[in-house]
Amino acid sequence: MTSVKWAFRDRLTGWAFRRFSVYVAPFVIALGSIAVMLWAPRQFDTTGMAALSFPVVADPSATLSPAAAMTRLRDVAPTTRFSTHLAETPFWFLLTAPALESEGAAFIDLPSRHAQTMSCWRATPELTLLGTGDRHGTSGDMSANKAGYALRLDEHVPNQQILCRGTFSGPAYITASALSRDKLDVTTLDFQQSASLITGGLLTLAIFVFVTAIINREWTYVIFAAWLIGNLRLSANAMGFDTEWLGRLIPPDHIAFLREFTFAAYYVLTTTLFVELFRRELKAIGLRWSLHAVRYGGCVLMLAAFTLSYAHFIPVLWASASFCILVLTYFLAQLVTKARSRTVLWYVASMAIVLFATLSEVLAAAFGLKALAGTHSPVVTALSSSMLCAFAIAERMREERERRRQMQIELRNTYDVTPIGLFTLNEESRFVRANPALHTMLGLPHQQYGTHRWGDYFAAGAERALRELLERDDSASIEIDGAASTKSDARRYSLRAIRANGFIEGSLEDVTDRSKAVERLHFLAEHDPLTGLLNRRGIEHAIDRQCSESGPWALAYLDLDRFKLFNDLFGHGTGDEILRHVAARLVERLGAHVPIGRIGGDEFVCVLADMSIDDAIARCRELVTALNAAPFHVDTRAFQVRGSIGVVECSQGERVLDALAFADRACRAAKRGGNARLVALRKGAPAFEERAAEINLIESLGQSRLPEGLFLVMQPIMSMRSPADALDFEVLLRLRTADGSVATAAKLIAAAEDSGTIIAIDRWVLSTTLAWLSENRASLPNTCFVCVNLSGGSLNDEHFLDELFALFSRHEDVVHYLCIEITESVALHDLEHTERFIARVHDMGAKIAIDDFGAGQTSLRYLKKLSADALKIDGEFVRTMCNHPADIAIVEAIITLARNLGMRSIAEWVEDFETLRALNELGVDYVQGFGIAKPQEAKDILAAASAASFVTNAEVTRYLQAQQTLRRGGDSQRIESESAI
Repeated sequence: MTSVKWAFRDRLTGWAFRRFSVYVAPFVIALGSIAVMLWAPRQFDTTGMAALSFPVVADPSATLSPAAAMTRLRDVAPTTRFSTHLAETPFWFLLTAPALESEGAAFIDLPSRHAQTMSCWRATPELTLLGTGDRHGTSGDMSANKAGYALRLDEHVPNQQILCRGTFSGPAYITASALSRDKLDVTTLDFQQSASLITGGLLTLAIFVFVTAIINREWTYVIFAAWLIGNLRLSANAMGFDTEWLGRLIPPDHIAFLREFTFAAYYVLTTTLFVELFRRELKAIGLRWSLHAVRYGGCVLMLAAFTLSYAHFIPVLWASASFCILVLTYFLAQLVTKARSRTVLWYVASMAIVLFATLSEVLAAAFGLKALAGTHSPVVTALSSSMLCAFAIAERMREERERRRQMQIELRNTYDVTPIGLFTLNEESRFVRANPALHTMLGLPHQQYGTHRWGDYFAAGAERALRELLERDDSASIEIDGAASTKSDARRYSLRAIRANGFIEGSLEDVTDRSKAVERLHFLAEHDPLTGLLNRRGIEHAIDRQCSESGPWALAYLDLDRFKLFNDLFGHGTGDEILRHVAARLVERLGAHVPIGRIGGDEFVCVLADMSIDDAIARCRELVTALNAAPFHVDTRAFQVRGSIGVVECSQGERVLDALAFADRACRAAKRGGNARLVALRKGAPAFEERAAEINLIESLGQSRLPEGLFLVMQPIMSMRSPADALDFEVLLRLRTADGSVATAAKLIAAAEDSGTIIAIDRWVLSTTLAWLSENRASLPNTCFVCVNLSGGSLNDEHFLDELFALFSRHEDVVHYLCIEITESVALHDLEHTERFIARVHDMGAKIAIDDFGAGQTSLRYLKKLSADALKIDGEFVRTMCNHPADIAIVEAIITLARNLGMRSIAEWVEDFETLRALNELGVDYVQGFGIAKPQEAKDILAAASAASFVTNAEVTRYLQAQQTLRRGGDSQRIESESAI
């Protein structure tokens, strides 16, 4: 019971002492200080000073003598205070010392702190010099006193007149007072006490603020400490003790510059402190440019302090200070109305005192406002403005502390409610702190969870992963897995962590669902969603990886036969199930380690690594056998699926697209051979060489719009009615490569279509042909038509057609020779477009021929809509017509069809005499082929008289001559018969 009483007494005593120390003692001190300042007598009684009135004359030329000055002063009215208006030339004034009641010597006090020199004479006819003084020293009865000078007078001469001459700098005022020795000592002590009070008070406050700022790293308060020193120096300037610093005299030659620098530095510090204190509040106020202008004004003022004299510096100071006062007043008014904070109010009060008190003398000197001069106590002004600004700083500190407290509360609330797990670990990886989300996420106990380690809740290696993450400089995250047999089992987490104050701070987010979704997306990026095999991108990546490996390997390309029939008859759902079964059987036979991809509807590719071509052929043969061995059951149906496989031998450095192209070619060859076929291509096989040549040709065409080495040849087309009288031909395209070999038209056209340059080639062929015809028209008297092929891509390009007909217009003289050949399938692709094209060609005077007629699947009812001039019979029928009666029937039907439609018939690929004779008997109009002539150079065409002149087969020549004789005989008999009739 006794211990409880003593504890209660201790608490009560502590409470009472704290309340007394915090509230009572400060209040008593403050109240007592105010009472003493208001009612207690001053320590130094400065009453008894007699202010003197005196006349003043200026001496702008500095040429007046004391006698001349005396004469002029007699006509001037006296004054008690005279402003020099910044003049630095001499001023003369006449003083009359009154008789003082006290005994002892009398003194005249000349307190102007701006006085540079002072000389005084006794105003008698003799003008006896009493004393002189300047900032370097005094002589005679003149002595330095406070901020100015004091002149000792003869105590036995009452009401004596004193003539004085003085020079001043800055906004100086001339005043004088008479006082006794005792009063002079008292005023001097009062002056020194005031200087010591303001210096000690402000310097102590500045040091305290500076130390506090350094300890707390608050750089705004460093500015405030420097501003306090500036305030001290401005007060010292106002009182006149700025000629010293910390009890040491400043050399007189440096005082002017020091004053200039003080004003400029105070200007800069004031504006900087204002901006730093109210940075947030100023963002909501307009006219930000004016603050920038004030800062630039500080730069100008600082530059002026280092370059201008004091007299020239003062006007610059007035201008800069006036603008600064206006701007700061505007912003302070805005802050008072908008911010309404106590910081603003305290600062406004401080700035009001500073702006009025420290600049009042400058404004009074500039505008002659005497009421502003001498109306304030520098000590009270400096201390009160500094204290009020300190109140503003303290209020700002309170606001910042309150803001931090609110932020801590918000952070703590956020810490508690955030759905992401937040934690703190010590260096031993034990939990120090965790938010509720982490407790829920990991099942971490709320009591004594500090005994649990990080690694207890995550898979093996989690602590090592955490250490590695902490060693990284970036803010990256890693993913870790939960530990088995815990609440985090089968879960995946995203972890971020950093070191802070000797602890590990981090966040943990459950990303299991997202991780699974990302894995699924990664899977789908390279896998077929239907079968689970690789897709085209995935298999290309697998091939690319294999291409960089050494050792033999092979690529197999599987295409299911007649798979489209399953989709058409039983639906795509059934087709999808069949594809899944095929994929499963491929994986079963080849193994899960073999990359298998589905790159089309029913096309599969297998990468057979580390396998020779012979082993690959054997594996693929087994695969075909396994695929065909047993049907696939889908619902109640069984489907027998067969496939064709192409296998190609590959090696290191193979290109992905080339390997796929070779395998595709082998597979297509297998399909052409029938069901369940396998075709293998070994290195060096002709198919490889052909494909390589095609690739090189496509690449050469793709490098430029028109490849080098293009040239034209012409194959004669012989008329069966007048073979020796007509010279018609077809223009064919060739390409001479760099090694001198010539690429045929079929390969060149296919490569051009693949590379996208076919339009440019067609344009070149037609323009070159027309230009050649225009140049050699006179040498072609027996030519009726010249056939030129036009590709489907060009026929369907509107821009090219406009260029084509513009080309026809430029060659109107020879365009009637042209016979444009378009293939049957292209002509019927867009029948209306083809009809319009044929009509425009006919309007220009050219002709149209349907090429490869019979090769497509034409419906003959559309043929009547195409007003073509000729039909070119497909060469496949012509070449085999003598061996197959069906071909003869087809050719005969086409010839008859052309004749009945008013068209000419042209047979291609005529290679022997028997075919020529059969075609003639069927009534064909024109023949073309190696049996007549191979493609010729242009010069050979110009040198020939007819197409028959190129025939080298003697049997064909005799046949043509015989037919010509019979035709002439028939014509003669017809003429005789007609004459007889």
